[in-house]
Amino acid sequence: MSKKLLIVESPSKAKTLKKYLGPDFEILASYGHVRDLIPKSGAVDPNNNFYMKYQLVERNKKHVDAILRAVKSADHIFLATDPDREGEAIAWHLVEILQPQLEGKPFERVVFYEITQKAIQEAVAHPRALSLPLVNAQQARRALDYLVGFNLSPLLWKKIRRGLSAGRVQSPALRLIVEREQQITAFRQEEYWTLHLESRKEAQPFQARLVQWAGEKLQTLSITSEDQQLSWLESLKDQPAQVRTVERKQRQRHPAAPFTTSTLQQESVRKLGFTTDRTMKMAQQLYEGIDIGSGAVGLISYMRTDSVQLSQEALTDIRNHIQTNFAAEFLPGKPVFYANKSKNAQEAHEAIRPTSIARTPESLREYLAPDQFRLYEMIWKRTVASQMTSAQFDTVSVDISVGTQALFRATGQTMTFAGFIVVYREDVDEAPAAHTEGDETDRRLPPLEEGEMLPVERLWGEQHHTQPPPRYTEASLVKALEEFGIGRPSTYASIISTLIQREYVTLDKKRFMPTDVGEVVNRFLTEHFARYVDYDFTARLEDQLDQISEGQLDWIPVLDQFWKDFSAQLEEKSSVSRAEITQELLEEVCPKCGKPLTVRLGKRGKFVGCSGYPDCDFTRNREGTPSLEAPTSVGMDPESQRPILLMNGPYGPYVQLGESGEAGKKPKRVSLPKGLLPAQVTPDIALKLIQLPRTLGIHPVTEKPVIVNIGRFGPYIQNDTDFRSIPKTDSLFEITLERATAILAEPKSPARAATSGGLLRTLGEHPKDHQPIELFTGKYGPYVKHGKLNVTVPADMAVDQLTLDDALDLIAAKLANAPDKPEPPPSMGMF
Repeated sequence: MSKKLLIVESPSKAKTLKKYLGPDFEILASYGHVRDLIPKSGAVDPNNNFYMKYQLVERNKKHVDAILRAVKSADHIFLATDPDREGEAIAWHLVEILQPQLEGKPFERVVFYEITQKAIQEAVAHPRALSLPLVNAQQARRALDYLVGFNLSPLLWKKIRRGLSAGRVQSPALRLIVEREQQITAFRQEEYWTLHLESRKEAQPFQARLVQWAGEKLQTLSITSEDQQLSWLESLKDQPAQVRTVERKQRQRHPAAPFTTSTLQQESVRKLGFTTDRTMKMAQQLYEGIDIGSGAVGLISYMRTDSVQLSQEALTDIRNHIQTNFAAEFLPGKPVFYANKSKNAQEAHEAIRPTSIARTPESLREYLAPDQFRLYEMIWKRTVASQMTSAQFDTVSVDISVGTQALFRATGQTMTFAGFIVVYREDVDEAPAAHTEGDETDRRLPPLEEGEMLPVERLWGEQHHTQPPPRYTEASLVKALEEFGIGRPSTYASIISTLIQREYVTLDKKRFMPTDVGEVVNRFLTEHFARYVDYDFTARLEDQLDQISEGQLDWIPVLDQFWKDFSAQLEEKSSVSRAEITQELLEEVCPKCGKPLTVRLGKRGKFVGCSGYPDCDFTRNREGTPSLEAPTSVGMDPESQRPILLMNGPYGPYVQLGESGEAGKKPKRVSLPKGLLPAQVTPDIALKLIQLPRTLGIHPVTEKPVIVNIGRFGPYIQNDTDFRSIPKTDSLFEITLERATAILAEPKSPARAATSGGLLRTLGEHPKDHQPIELFTGKYGPYVKHGKLNVTVPADMAVDQLTLDDALDLIAAKLANAPDKPEPPPSMGMF
């Protein structure tokens, strides 16, 4: 019997696929990329047709060795890496590595978009050859990213500070955030007023808003002062009100399309409070397979896609579900199709959807972790809603004249049929202003007829102020990146993580704020490498990569044109001085020596200093007070009625409750979290800091308090003796008990686990003696514990993906290899 070898990327897929393909197949995982560019200069050679020097990924060497051994005994090799450019490139790299072992053996590419028995068997039955255009597109992208990062980042180290980086897509994303902050800083608030009428018909009151004055349609800033609105109101005093027009319409709201990678990330940020990175990790788990009682099953289709289309089979299943579980009017006469709006299309051919609509969220609740359940439920509901009928509203708009100059408008609407809204309603980035007409809740007006007179119960003005544009959230940043055509939705999570890890941006109330370093880096790039952070240029380059993937362009000329221009720019800008980049001249003079003042970048952010340094040492912060040389009051503790002071110490800035030496004891001090600059400390933030540590609640398992605090190494979570760092993507002040519990449940990083030891998690009960099987980490690495038996976890097994079945196999293997030892009785904790 011929032996077939199928290679996937993830080990968690292997077990699921083995169940579908049977004993004829050996299934091994590459554990992601097997080769990458050498991590030094010269990995991409522009003088040799951009020849790329690769080396094995060290952490995956043992997995590659296992694949090499398996190839020797295999008759047929199937490359079943992910169905995108990255997956195609991994398959190509595997062929390059395996070439000496193949010896003429057939190797073919297998592509599937969901991990179900039918999809897997269909894919294996219809393999294809490797797609070199897809491989070339991925290599071109990798080469471009390398050429930008490896040449521009050292310039940042030299001109600004060590450890910085620039990226082809990361830098335009930073520019978006910085430019939004500049718009907010430059914004000047303006006062405006709206005028309102309250009337009634019979016993039903209603309100209307002024929309026209003396025949002119009102704009936002038509009434700009209190005196003006009082004057207008005075002129309307004792004037009659009459209905001029009544317009009735029917309106529909259509369901949103099924999820793409981008819309899934946006909606999970808005609706679930996830980060983009957390969203993609949860989606990966749902795609690769979850044990739902009968073994691991892929629950959703491939999660890296820009397509909003659904397969005919999926459409049939969804429509059957709606027909069975809802009234007839909720099912449209024919399937609903959506147009792709994405500027660049990924290779996956379907939207993100459940692999079986019959697997309702409630039927899977007991098998899914809380985050997995919430994401699956959202995907399931959005998919079902996308094939339901539109919601219907009756709307009415009534124009009412008061006197001869004023025209007020009252609007009302009533939902007459909920349609898809009974299942799912899409969230929005920003809530509409209070006076806009966008709310879909019922607003009923009494029956009004043209020409009828109305009583004027009250006329009044309401003051407003214009608002600056909002800072980007993860959802709105992803939306902006997609609209500009910058990067790929599948890379957005890593782009955002890089910006945070490099400390170019911080998250304040889940909104991005650039740090001082981020602003300086952006200023350097926009002033000296403007073309390479230009949104249109970046989008055009993405279009070219798409054309390469479709076989319409050769990748070498694209790289050649890019490199000629970029290298010339690098050479030209190498002479720019550090002072020119990190200092901005102010129109002020130093109060000590009279020389010009500059805004400069220091170790703790921007500050104002004398251009005569080192002869003159004058400094102050940007707000005008001395640069933390003396304590600065930033708030008041309402409980003790003592001031909260912002101070500087040998280990950085901190807040302190009260003056030093008060009541003969050391005052409470709390360090500022890394990335929070002194200039950003508001009274609200200062109070939250001084109130640390904060108890979130009681852990549902340990029944001990879950506490958050700031320590020597930054913000952390504590539960009894278990400590975990709070990820940079979570806010110390906004983290919930549910999220903290989820972080505590995650395996510790290998470095921490090796030194700290302890229980990682309970895997389940042994089926024979019902005693717990637990995963621990100790001095020599992770191990499984069952009663008194300890079994080392092999190095090639992913600890974070270890299941109860894996542990049972390890225990059985250890007992099988110890035949001389009698099997302990069940009372000793063994089977």
